Amino acid sequence: MDYIALTKRLVEGCLDKGADQAEVYLETGRNLRIDVRNGEIETVQDAASHGVGFRVFVNGRMAFASCNDFSDSAMENAMDRAIGFAASTTADENNVLPDDKGLTDVSGLYDPQIAQVTMDRKIELAKEVEKLAMKDPRITKSGGSGYNEGEAEVYLANSNGLSKSFRETACSFGVYVVAEKGDQKSAGGENCQRRFFQELKTPKEIADKAAKQAYEMLDPKMVKTQEAAVIFDPDVSRAVLGGILAAVDGERVLQGASFLADKKDQKIASELVTIIDDGTRSKGLASRPFDGEGVPTQKRMIVEKGVLKGFMYNSIVARRAGVRSTGNASRRGYQSLPGIGSHNFFMDSGTDDPKDIIKATKKGLYLNNVTGYGIIPVNGNFSGGASGFWVEDGKIAFPVKGLTIAGTAFDMLKAIDMVGSDLDLNRSFTAPTFRIASMLIGGE
Repeated sequence: MDYIALTKRLVEGCLDKGADQAEVYLETGRNLRIDVRNGEIETVQDAASHGVGFRVFVNGRMAFASCNDFSDSAMENAMDRAIGFAASTTADENNVLPDDKGLTDVSGLYDPQIAQVTMDRKIELAKEVEKLAMKDPRITKSGGSGYNEGEAEVYLANSNGLSKSFRETACSFGVYVVAEKGDQKSAGGENCQRRFFQELKTPKEIADKAAKQAYEMLDPKMVKTQEAAVIFDPDVSRAVLGGILAAVDGERVLQGASFLADKKDQKIASELVTIIDDGTRSKGLASRPFDGEGVPTQKRMIVEKGVLKGFMYNSIVARRAGVRSTGNASRRGYQSLPGIGSHNFFMDSGTDDPKDIIKATKKGLYLNNVTGYGIIPVNGNFSGGASGFWVEDGKIAFPVKGLTIAGTAFDMLKAIDMVGSDLDLNRSFTAPTFRIASMLIGGE
């Protein structure tokens, strides 16, 4: 089927039915899931899906409807529902559709070989990573392993003349295991996700890290409540980055629900901190040629050498704020309206070897697991449960569990005094290892 022609025709159909403006978002895809436990296949699910969403504006009133049936009658019905729903919504002069017909050139989004790799090989990958992780005698139970892949095509057209499309693939595999010693149980897991099948890590790399995460946390100790340095492992960077991402959401800023609302062009962090949102990176897991409503993606500095440079917007929120869309309209698929979200969001790498960060720490916590909300985007407060390793005189001394850490976003960000060189851009939301010079660590 010619989906480009179909989306254009459906836009015209919405206009014929009374819409002043219309957008059609069409998606087709396939997803494979393989679950393995104790060497046995538990699930193999290979499913295809497709659907189309209609966003319409009638006298400034916005409405939306979708369907997963491409028959003429089903799509006509969805268009009618969208037009009908508009009568119940509130008019807003900022309800607009983008008109930028540009397209960002992003390479490496689609791997045609994924679908050609045999099912047996994918099953064997899931089995092998579990088998290797279970080889260590300290590992006693498997939480399961798995392989996942997906491919999708997205077509978008609107009444401002936009007609755009792209296709993408992604695949991943991983394992989850448990180590036991006496009454102690400690879990660990690891996975790898890539655009291209051939670029996945080896099963041994994934298995070794999952097993190590589990057994190295056995025999934890407790430390006294104190102020000390905290080293953030890349696996827990979300605890800091997540709150910043939410706080630079343009809608939150307009609502006054962001601790960064009035901090644009001000220093909010150490000069070592640069945070980037990049929708253009080749093979990036969240890269796209355009965002969820057709605006070309870009690479943007969110924080540059500690200075907050800007916020994220989709078209409607940008109009309310009197700025242009930043290409950050996010979409969960054809069944959703555009929100605001990041692409490949990361703290840029520094120059310090992660081992040297530990060596330079006389006393502190190497954090590899945190629970709780992290930085609260409304007020910037931070607190959470913490576990990891206690560092003494520049060396890992022993594992610790049951701690808490607390602070405020500004104090934490300004106290970052070392940033590692180990940034992994194969993740879409990440940071290198970094150290906060001092935080309150709650213990016994």
